[in-house]
Amino acid sequence: MSDKETFSDISLRLLEIFAAMMRCSTTVETAEHLKISQPAVSSSLRQLETQLGITLFTRTGRRLQPTPEAQELYSEIQPMFGIVRSFTTRAQDLRIGRRGRLRVMATPPLGYSVGPVALRNLTASRPEATISYDVRRLENVVQAVSTGQADIGLVLNAERIETVNSDLLQRRNMVVLMPEDHPLAASETVTPESLMPYPLIGIDVASQLGRLLKVGFDVSGMPYAPRIDVRYCQTAAALVASGMGVTVVDPYSAAPYLGRGLITRPFMPVREVSAVMLTRKGVPHSAILSSFMEELRRVVETASLGLA
Repeated sequence: MSDKETFSDISLRLLEIFAAMMRCSTTVETAEHLKISQPAVSSSLRQLETQLGITLFTRTGRRLQPTPEAQELYSEIQPMFGIVRSFTTRAQDLRIGRRGRLRVMATPPLGYSVGPVALRNLTASRPEATISYDVRRLENVVQAVSTGQADIGLVLNAERIETVNSDLLQRRNMVVLMPEDHPLAASETVTPESLMPYPLIGIDVASQLGRLLKVGFDVSGMPYAPRIDVRYCQTAAALVASGMGVTVVDPYSAAPYLGRGLITRPFMPVREVSAVMLTRKGVPHSAILSSFMEELRRVVETASLGLA
């Protein structure tokens, strides 16, 4: 039998058992999770190893330790299960006649500002629609859209992503968020130098926005040395609201705090961020998805969020 024939015989069930084993570590836990017998799990793993010609697990005490080859194969099949879940959900929707369903996933800046406003407008005009809405990290959003688990992803400042379609929603500049009675509130713009005397809540340079912000300080010849480092702009905004200092964030993260004792001022040098809509390649937009994308454009065009 050729390798091609052997690999083509690998069933989705074997891969499902393999994936469960990667998460559970023991055959007993895997069997309980899948509601099958422990011997069935062991037999399936042996069958998969035979078909692949690769050792997937080595025994360490009572546990099976994944080999490097198993780890690599596991990362390859995870998107496939996302597609299967998407297929199952869509089939269930069709069975009960639920076609007006929209699945949205967003990163925090847009997920807590633009997204809810557009969603409110959409549901007001389409009360029959059912919505799935989730806020996750960038990599989770991209994977969900590319595998069909989400119909649309809303992300900020995304670099070019080959696996999905990207539509620019808006470009805005980063802003300084501060209390309305702060000494810098009288300034038309705020620079890194003018921020030096005040406690700065900074964005971790491991993130896209953190790196962008650091470049702004570097260009100004000033050290980027925050008193407090955070991962997300929403966290920085919340700390400013609690009176712990000032921060430089994207305007979407700042928007929910405006009118609540906080204000924004433009940050110089200009640091531009892009709001982007992600959709799945090769899949036409449904009517409800197209309507939601139009609502998103309408929200940002009318500046109904009070963005700086």
